[in-house]
Amino acid sequence: MNDIISELTIKSMYSLEHTMAKEYLEKLTYPWEALPNIKDYILELGSRLDKNEYDEVSPQIWIHKTAKVFASAYIAGPTIIGADTEVRQCAFIRGNALVGSSCVVGNSTELKNVIIFDNVQVPHYNYVGDSILGYKSHMGAGSITSNVKSDKTLVHVKGKNSDGDFDINTELKKFGAMLGDHVEVGCNSVLNPGSVIGRNTNIYPLSPVRGYVPSDSIYKTGGIIAAKTE
Repeated sequence: MNDIISELTIKSMYSLEHTMAKEYLEKLTYPWEALPNIKDYILELGSRLDKNEYDEVSPQIWIHKTAKVFASAYIAGPTIIGADTEVRQCAFIRGNALVGSSCVVGNSTELKNVIIFDNVQVPHYNYVGDSILGYKSHMGAGSITSNVKSDKTLVHVKGKNSDGDFDINTELKKFGAMLGDHVEVGCNSVLNPGSVIGRNTNIYPLSPVRGYVPSDSIYKTGGIIAAKTE
């Protein structure tokens, strides 16, 4: 399918004013197109960060002077940690991580090859890999992104919109989840490879999510998707 699915585009899912990756993402159509080159972008961006605002605490690891990083946290490069962000005890940042301002990376949370927008919380026992989390999104305790299919085949994004069913081959082997702005993911949920969650959507706890979930929705037990009501 070659037609652009507008609901899945960066423009539809994200407010780019709330990320240091704005100049990178605005050149792309779908958010997962950013995954292969996150590392290169972080390295380029890190080289031009204001040294009055950011410390390069180790090679290719830039941390804003107002960020709080606990001593037991592990951070590998390349990584950028934004202003007023808190990286808590035993957090594990494996590299290729661009973390925005006023975020929480919590105890025992693991990040790898991610773009984390401003004001995002991944505060308790989360795994976020090969994913993008939009502005003010939140992952409940124990919720994770699963980023590789069990059969190791390429990840497809599947779903339905007003034009019918769609199936997009991302040509990526590793692809976790794309969370739009203001997404709430309930505790102990699993976002399976190729999950794309539209803006302002809530995921019930203990949900195994797969494919596209529209914006302004509630993903309920049993995979039922209901529109939010005023």
